[in-house]
Amino acid sequence: MNQKERMLAGLPYKAWLDGLSEERLACKRIIHEYNLLSPDERERAQELMRKLLGKTGKFFHVAPPFHCDYGSNIEIGENFFSNYGLTILDVGKVVIGDNAQIAPNVSIYTAGHPVHPDSRNSGYEYGIPVTIGDNVWIGGNAVILPGVTIGSNSVIGAGSVVTKDVPEWVIAAGNPCRVLRKITEEDRKYYFQDRVFDVEDYT
Repeated sequence: MNQKERMLAGLPYKAWLDGLSEERLACKRIIHEYNLLSPDERERAQELMRKLLGKTGKFFHVAPPFHCDYGSNIEIGENFFSNYGLTILDVGKVVIGDNAQIAPNVSIYTAGHPVHPDSRNSGYEYGIPVTIGDNVWIGGNAVILPGVTIGSNSVIGAGSVVTKDVPEWVIAAGNPCRVLRKITEEDRKYYFQDRVFDVEDYT
């Protein structure tokens, strides 16, 4: 098993061996062009992102600047939207479902290092996959850590550090992130806190 295979299997690996440095460099070249595109170059932006990512839906938007390690280990679903400053360390697989909304400066980390300094100084690191379900909204400056699964239809509050799995249909926030409450049918009529929709076409 080479170092890339070890990386994708969630095993300790060395990031400078077996062509991994070259893959990261190729990724950086695409991202460099992407982040410097004119706002008018929408077709080129879509072309570059489809080339970079492992899988996309038909409709998606990734606002620059965007950063990742490989790109090929990231899968996004239909109607994906991320605002400015999304960073994904995708040494492990990152799978995001349909209708994801990601606010500015969100970071998704699959990468990590051993805790003990001797083990860490050996050069071994690891990647543990992250999975985000359908219809998930992640607030600004949230950090998603390795191994986390966020269930469908959930909301992650701004500034949260998500260290453990989050179930479906909840609002979760904090550092460390914890479930605050379930999302219920009563929530449907509100657009912000206690403010009720004044239009009829929101459902």
